[in-house]
Amino acid sequence: MKASEKFKLGESLPLKQVLDTLPYNSDGLIPAIAQQHDTGEVLMMAWMNRASLDETLETGRVCYWSRSRQKFWRKGESSGQIQQLKDMRFDCDGDTILLLVDQTGPACHTGRRSCFYNAVRGDRVEVVSEPLIDPETLYGK
Repeated sequence: MKASEKFKLGESLPLKQVLDTLPYNSDGLIPAIAQQHDTGEVLMMAWMNRASLDETLETGRVCYWSRSRQKFWRKGESSGQIQQLKDMRFDCDGDTILLLVDQTGPACHTGRRSCFYNAVRGDRVEVVSEPLIDPETLYGK
């Protein structure tokens, strides 16, 4: 992404070149932030590898890599709460991806809209949002 620092508005790089040169970590992963495209609300952070990036770009439906399950995590596959990709951006260092998405329902496994529901309030951490849906209902448990 260093090359684009001096680019003028509208100048571009080939997508394949950018994807090939992203600084994936030792596990082949890169962090991705999901943000609601029309409100700017930050929904969640997850990890992607090259294959999940390719799938997301090909299908328009966001696919992450689950570190705990060691497999693709197609957002909404079990809950129905999908993320439709609207735009993808890279930060100035190319080491974080921003996914502008259209989120169906809650993004968080707790049933909340956002995974960022724990807020620092002085010397405490306070829950600042209610679940939209019971997680047991969400995942049919």
